[in-house]
Amino acid sequence: MRTFTPQQALQLSIAAAVVTIALKAGAWWLTGSVGYLSDAAESSVNLIAASFALAMVSYARIPADDGHPYGHGKAEYFSAALEGAMIFVAAALILFFAAERLVHPKPLGHLGTGTALSVVASVVNFAVARVLLQVGRAHRSLALEADSRHLMTDVWTTAGIVVGVALADATGQGWIDPAVAAAVALNIVREGWRLMHRSVGGLMDRAQDDEDVARIESVLRELAPPPCRFANLKTRVSGPLRFAQVDLWVPGSWSVARAHALADEIEDAVNERTGSRLTTHVEPIEEQPLAHAEDRSGEGSAHARNERAAARETR
Repeated sequence: MRTFTPQQALQLSIAAAVVTIALKAGAWWLTGSVGYLSDAAESSVNLIAASFALAMVSYARIPADDGHPYGHGKAEYFSAALEGAMIFVAAALILFFAAERLVHPKPLGHLGTGTALSVVASVVNFAVARVLLQVGRAHRSLALEADSRHLMTDVWTTAGIVVGVALADATGQGWIDPAVAAAVALNIVREGWRLMHRSVGGLMDRAQDDEDVARIESVLRELAPPPCRFANLKTRVSGPLRFAQVDLWVPGSWSVARAHALADEIEDAVNERTGSRLTTHVEPIEEQPLAHAEDRSGEGSAHARNERAAARETR
């Protein structure tokens, strides 16, 4: 499959949103289904969200400067937060249209053509969602992953609406159409909440996943020769960027040049192997209690992971 940059993937998402809005609006116009109208409204949200995501992803990849020494990666979290908020707006609109149709029911028409248009739109969304997810994971982009999950929610939304419209037509029970639309609204609220939660976690300097932390610790244990030790490893995520800092304890008899040469070697290795930008703070090992040091056996690493897991459980 062709390799996309994050910006190209989002441009594809914008183009897909324009196409699906036209298809779903056509389905609503032909059938008069409030379910299809709600589906078109959600695709309009996709267009707004993807456009904002493109702007934020482009900004997030501006290199670090004097005013932003850690880069601009957190801009992606604003994109994910906006997408979550827009999902809430779409859900509110869907509920409004569903309530109006329950009070003032209308017959459905031209279901065959309308349903075909909606299915084609769903296929387009599914294909683009897969591309966004792959590119998002490859580039560690929360904005792309958020857009992908939103599109997949749209796919399932369309599937539910198609079934609801078919049931309403087959049974003659017009209330099924707006009832399905309301259920769709409640479902996408859940996805919006998940996106908001992840974006807030990123803005609050969420730590890296345990797997990523373990990879950093593995490099530290490999390159810190006895009697050197490391401790107080801290990590954080900033959009596509990963940062870490650690205390490196070396013998006090070492020269400053030797200690910093080791620190540079470790920082370069961690950056190359894990993608994290590591900062080390060198200390003389004689001034630190042994019980607080991270030994090369990894026992301290396991203890630290257990503490992180316990902290997550209490949240």
